[in-house]
Amino acid sequence: MQNHASRTAAFLKDDARTDWHNQSIWHVRSKRDNLVHDIPEWESIRQLGSDIKDNVLSNLDTYLEQFSAAAEANGVIVHWAADAKEHNEIVHGILAKHDVDRIVKSKSMLTEECHLNQYLEAKGIEVVDTDLGERIIQLKNEPPSHIVMPAIHLKKEEIGELFHEHLGTDKGASDPQYLTEAARGHLREKFLAAKAAITGVNFGVAETGGVVVCTNEGNADMGVHLAPVQIHCMGIEKLIPRAEHLGVFTRLLGRSATGQPITIYTSHHHRPKPGGEMHIVIVDNGRTEQLGREDFRNSLKCIRCGACMNTCPIYRRSGGHSYDHTIPGPIGSILSPGKDLKKHKDLPFASTLCGSCSDVCPVKIDIHEQLYKWRQIVSEEGHLEKVKSIPLAGAGAVLSKGGLYNFMGKAARTALKIAPRALVYNQFNAWGQSRELPEVPKQSFKEWYAENRK
Repeated sequence: MQNHASRTAAFLKDDARTDWHNQSIWHVRSKRDNLVHDIPEWESIRQLGSDIKDNVLSNLDTYLEQFSAAAEANGVIVHWAADAKEHNEIVHGILAKHDVDRIVKSKSMLTEECHLNQYLEAKGIEVVDTDLGERIIQLKNEPPSHIVMPAIHLKKEEIGELFHEHLGTDKGASDPQYLTEAARGHLREKFLAAKAAITGVNFGVAETGGVVVCTNEGNADMGVHLAPVQIHCMGIEKLIPRAEHLGVFTRLLGRSATGQPITIYTSHHHRPKPGGEMHIVIVDNGRTEQLGREDFRNSLKCIRCGACMNTCPIYRRSGGHSYDHTIPGPIGSILSPGKDLKKHKDLPFASTLCGSCSDVCPVKIDIHEQLYKWRQIVSEEGHLEKVKSIPLAGAGAVLSKGGLYNFMGKAARTALKIAPRALVYNQFNAWGQSRELPEVPKQSFKEWYAENRK
């Protein structure tokens, strides 16, 4: 069975792609830093965003009822889904009622989480993702590798080959403008033919019952405005109390996600268009359970900007597919164990715990601390692999006894000096396959300090 380490090893076999991926992601992180440094009140905005989300999570039931009542007063049909199965059935029921056999969909990590595309396609409904990156990976039959830049792992030459195969572009063409124009023409036909449009939701405003969708391509707006039926799928944690709070999060989102002051389109949907129908599907799918975990409830503050991925040295060098979860990177590594601890037991260890993810999080989620807590739970519940649990048990025994620690330190230094190289660097020493141990010191720091302190 593959784990994060083995999938990362496969990604690392292509050195050029690994370097290019790392540099591309870091470029986005650098753009974020340049913008943030020009805003003296940035930390105050982060704190305000975090406080607002704290308030939402502490009063989530009240805000959900307020949001639902306001939306229904606006003429919106509100649905509640306990899990992914119910979400998919509700969406299919709406489409079946209107005899819809083709939909356009803008980027939505919630529908990815619920595997909506696969569900609807099995029911004979064509699903067309209209975000350019999403359309690319849909044609490639791959999941997103990043929540904001889903095709960031692909080079323009690969996309050119993909478009030649599916869209009939010139073979060998890799000019981004040419490829983008080809995709635009291809998607325009899909927009005009669609009978329904589905979007995700960045924010739901409890005060007004409206939903806010942020994009850079305008594809969500075009789909919603052209199709008679519009469906917005929203996790329960997406709420903010009042419209005046929206300015806090739009300032945080664009800068943290792609290093731009604000997303190009910030669209507000409050009621159905004349002659149309507007649905909002509010989804739990494990979020209530996460809310009940005191150590991990802060993860529900996430506004899906991807900043933690852009700064993470592990994500940048392992790629999003190595996480084998809808949400990759550091935030995904604290969300996924809550879904299935046994399956995702390795993800909390896909981190250096350097804390950079927490430093850039726009709503101040303590990501690296939660990763550490998940590691403890993985160990306590017996999910740690023997190759880790046995050495850790031995290390715990040695570190808990000062005399034994001193003895083992001396023994290790002596052994490393006289042992043949093949005994130290072998197939069982994965760490040493690409690294050299530092020169063995003559004495421990403890011994040196005892001799030299004044």
